[in-house]
Amino acid sequence: MMHQQRSQGRLSPFSDTEDTADMSRLLAPRLAYFAGVARTEHVTRAAQEMQVPQSTLSRAMVRLEQDLGVDLFARHGRTVSLTPAGRTFLTSVERALAEIERAAEEVRADADPATGKVAFGFLHTMGAETVPGLLHAFRADHPRVRFSLVQNYGEAMIERLRAGELDLCLTSPVPDAPDLVARRLDEQKLRLVVPADHRLAARRRIRLAEAAEEMFVTLEPGYGLRRITDDLCQEAGFRPRVAFEGEEAETLRGLVAAGLGVALLPPPAFPRPGVVELTVTAPRAAREIGVAWLDGRPDTPPVAAFKKFLLSRRGNLLPA
Repeated sequence: MMHQQRSQGRLSPFSDTEDTADMSRLLAPRLAYFAGVARTEHVTRAAQEMQVPQSTLSRAMVRLEQDLGVDLFARHGRTVSLTPAGRTFLTSVERALAEIERAAEEVRADADPATGKVAFGFLHTMGAETVPGLLHAFRADHPRVRFSLVQNYGEAMIERLRAGELDLCLTSPVPDAPDLVARRLDEQKLRLVVPADHRLAARRRIRLAEAAEEMFVTLEPGYGLRRITDDLCQEAGFRPRVAFEGEEAETLRGLVAAGLGVALLPPPAFPRPGVVELTVTAPRAAREIGVAWLDGRPDTPPVAAFKKFLLSRRGNLLPA
């Protein structure tokens, strides 16, 4: 026999006037109660197992049926059995409760002091040497802490901080925003990189103004290093003529080696053939490296430990 739709209570969730999100919020607190009653087929026994008053459980089941607009149980004295609608509902409820439990286990695991997870972002130029060295040093005292690593440019990492996708990030320039906390950790000198057969390649030092007529290869607008390059060139009295724009510093070095321009770049992790790196004497060419996090967001124990470790590396962040 087909079940009958209940006439009292709320409108059916399929009504155009019912909002799905509101219905989810309405039903969610009662789902575990429903599953417990469905499992035991006895309201008194379910109430004892879940340690709630029987009257509370009975009212919750009646209200749940009213909100859905269907009978979930057939009642036989003190025992109950599921209707066809109840069995259909139970299948989805058990999946939903299992997913909630899985999510709870995941966040508990991520917050575990010994084995938890840190979502850590950093610049591409930090990936070859700096970050691996930092993680190696940190895990000497925290060997089982896990990391979710994200390489990106500064503005993109700040967006991910605000979205809750990152706990911490190493970036440059050091951000200054009211919703962020940022700490300067170190400074990295920038060099003018020229092709090995360039007219300036025999030099060791150079004033940036001497490169005013050169074609530059740079990172794309929006990257911190591009902003620093533009500012330094302006300070030197010229606007760089940009031949190529890229997304990664070592790609720019390759373009320089191919004779396609010059670039202002941090030191490479390993020497690159085909280029010469010149010390810039004026203006002072350097970028600050800092760590940033979202203000007011509580830290899990592993995030707090890694943050403390990074701050302890102030002035000693970068490889010598």
